[in-house]
Amino acid sequence: MARATARHLLVDSEDKCNSIKQQISDGASFAEMAKQHSSCPSGANGGDLGEFGPGQMVKEFDEVVFSAPVNTVQGPVKTQFGYHLLEVTSRTE
Repeated sequence: MARATARHLLVDSEDKCNSIKQQISDGASFAEMAKQHSSCPSGANGGDLGEFGPGQMVKEFDEVVFSAPVNTVQGPVKTQFGYHLLEVTSRTE
């Protein structure tokens, strides 16, 4: 069964999400941006979600985590919780 590790940050607007993504593209640390801006409790750990399998996260999240390139920031991804930036840090098929 596929497994992945990922980190994310969660904000309340697409504009804010895009702004943070640009800052990361410009060299800001994903973990630091998550600590500063994420409304998810995982933000305190740099957005680290640990390891999980398909179906353990919301559908929109799963679709990205189990298809996107590893170590590439994805998003904004809209879910019922808000707007996410996601980075898959490892994946096994």
